Amino acid sequence: MGGYRDLLVYRLSVTIYDLTVLFCEKFLADYAEKRTVEQMVQAARSGKQNIAEGSKEISASSEMLLSSVSRSSYTELVEDYEDFLRRRGLRVWDKNDPKALRVRAYREQIGTPTNLTNLSNWTNLDFGNPENLANLLICLCYKQGYLLDQFLRSKEKRFVQSGGYRENLFRKRREYTGGRAG
Repeated sequence: MGGYRDLLVYRLSVTIYDLTVLFCEKFLADYAEKRTVEQMVQAARSGKQNIAEGSKEISASSEMLLSSVSRSSYTELVEDYEDFLRRRGLRVWDKNDPKALRVRAYREQIGTPTNLTNLSNWTNLDFGNPENLANLLICLCYKQGYLLDQFLRSKEKRFVQSGGYRENLFRKRREYTGGRAG
């Protein structure tokens, strides 16, 4: 496969998107929740698509900007899941809850398709339970935020050390012309 599809941040974004669609179909099918469903699915989609789009950018600053937009989408999605739980009187897991720790230990596998059944079995969570699935997604979004923060720091470090597309293009042009203008 190669490229952005092998990035852990992308792999996890696919899982979050798929689970968000599943969550909305199962627990927000009521027409009154239509706008919320649209927002949640679009936030999950935006997180995934901006990683893919950013990976194809020539400009490092554009790639970092799109990755940052992706990061923001997951923050928005966490808010939607927390709203869902709060409005229904359901519990938001503490970050040290044993279930949350189990989810945080989950690792996406490179080279194998995301399998939601395996994720359900691995975490020992019933995806038919709205509290479990919402909290699972909150944990995955926080994990994704952490991974994207690391990803952005890495991109920033590379940019500082190597420069950006325009800088490097200008340097090559200067070398080609021997430092002459034009």
